Amino acid sequence: MAREYPDHPVVGVGAVVVRDGKALIVKRAHEPRKGEWSLPGGLLELGESLQDAVRREIKEETSLEIEVGPVIETFDRVHRDDAGKIRYHFVIVDFVCWSHRGEAVPGSDADGVAWVAAGEIDGYRVNAQAKAVILRGLEVVRS
Repeated sequence: MAREYPDHPVVGVGAVVVRDGKALIVKRAHEPRKGEWSLPGGLLELGESLQDAVRREIKEETSLEIEVGPVIETFDRVHRDDAGKIRYHFVIVDFVCWSHRGEAVPGSDADGVAWVAAGEIDGYRVNAQAKAVILRGLEVVRS
């Protein structure tokens, strides 16, 4: 399935992984948004459940085992090229998750990892949509 210039929307998963009141963010190694900090996640594979996909993606990107919690956000993200053609179209399902042990290490899809408290997010290059989801995930855990 082509991520770039797809024939139809591509389904992705993301996670607000929480530990000790902080959320895990990753520095994206690939387009779209290469170099930005965001939620870890990736694409759903054929025959895979959303929960299994988020577990696999977090393991691949950060080496962490996670416990998957509830869905906290579902949205679409469309990126157009300079000619107006759809370059990327993702439908993303974000979960709040917990990691109780292990060290987060960047995998092949990440150039870095960091644990951030709500007040530290602005110190990273995190887009507004991702920041809102991270804050919502941290709030769900505090409730």
